[in-house]
Amino acid sequence: MEALLCKKIGDPTVVPPTSSDDSSPLTLSTSHPIPQLNSPTAIRVRVKATSLNYANYLQILGKYQEKPPLPFIPGSDYSGLVESVGPGVSKFRVGDPVCSVAGLGSFAQFIVADESELFRVPDGCDLVAAGALPVAYGTSHVALVHRAQLTSGQVLLVLGAAGGVGVSAVQIGKLCGAIVIAVARGAEKVQFLESLGVDHVVDLTKGSVTESVKGFLKARKLRGVDVLYDPVGGKLTKETMKLLSWGAKILVIGFASGEIPVIPANIALVKNWTIHGLYWGSYKTHKPAVLEDSLKELLSWLTRGLITIHISHTYSLPEANLAFSALKDRKVIGKVMITFDDGNSARSKL
Repeated sequence: MEALLCKKIGDPTVVPPTSSDDSSPLTLSTSHPIPQLNSPTAIRVRVKATSLNYANYLQILGKYQEKPPLPFIPGSDYSGLVESVGPGVSKFRVGDPVCSVAGLGSFAQFIVADESELFRVPDGCDLVAAGALPVAYGTSHVALVHRAQLTSGQVLLVLGAAGGVGVSAVQIGKLCGAIVIAVARGAEKVQFLESLGVDHVVDLTKGSVTESVKGFLKARKLRGVDVLYDPVGGKLTKETMKLLSWGAKILVIGFASGEIPVIPANIALVKNWTIHGLYWGSYKTHKPAVLEDSLKELLSWLTRGLITIHISHTYSLPEANLAFSALKDRKVIGKVMITFDDGNSARSKL
C-alpha cells in the first residue's frame, strides 16, 4: 500500500517525500505492508481522507509531547470505508462509511482499528468532511461544552480563529448561543469569519486587539470576556488576558505561535480565573466515554448542517510537503486534507 513514513525528525515542508534528497524526514513508500487484523474485533479501513493537524507537524519536528519511535506513519483523524472485519465484529459491515482518530498511522491507504474506536458516518454526511471532524471539532467541543460549560449569552474570545480548531470553536460557540469574538490575520480570513456569523472580528493587521475588543464590549454593554479559547499562546495570550472578566475561564489549547505564555497566578487569584489545560488526545485514555459522546453529537450536528467543515486545501499523499507548508505558512482557512483514490493533484478552495 501507499504510506508516508517519518524516518527521522525534521521539517516536513522541505522537499517532497518522493524526492531522492535525504534531507526530508518523510518518505513515500508504495509497497508498505497492508496492516493485518490483529484481534477478533479489529477492522481494516480503506482511508478516504485524513486531516492535517498542527500536532502532526510538531510530531514530525520532534516538538510534540508524544514522541513515537522511528520510523512511524504520521496521522490522526481519518475517514474511509470498512474493507475487512474480524470474526468478532458486530457493529460494522464491509463497505460501511466510518471515521475515527488514531495515535498514528492515518497517512496511509489502510489502517486497522478496533470496532469500539470507529464511528459510523451517517447517511448524507460528506465522507471527506468527516475525516476532518474528530480532532479539531472534538477539541473545541470538549473544551467549550465539557470543560468551560459555555452557555448562552456568555462572551467567547477565539484566538487563531481562522485555523482548524479556531473555526470549529467559532461554530460551536455560536451553537451554544455565545457572543463570539474572533481574532485572525488578514482581510480574507476576516471576511470568512464574518460569513460564519461571528459578532465581532479583530484583524491583527489593523491595530490593537485590546482596543478593538474593548470598543465592542463597551458598545454592547458587556463586562468582559467570559471564556478565552487559546490555540496560539505567546504575546497574544498576554494581551488578551486584559480583556477577561471576573470568574473567566481560560482554555489552553496549544501554542501555534511557538511561545508558551506565562499566566500570572496572582491575577488569576484576584480575578477568580479558572485555567483549563486541554490535551484532547489524553481523553482517550482517561475519559473515553466523554470522547465517544462528543463525537456522536458532532456527527449529528454535521449531518443536520448545524456545523460545516471548510476544507481550504486538498492534497494527495506524494504532495505531503505542500500540505504541511500550507499549514506552516498560515495559508489555511479551516482544514487541510490528504485524500486517496481520487487522482486529484493539489488544489485550493480559497
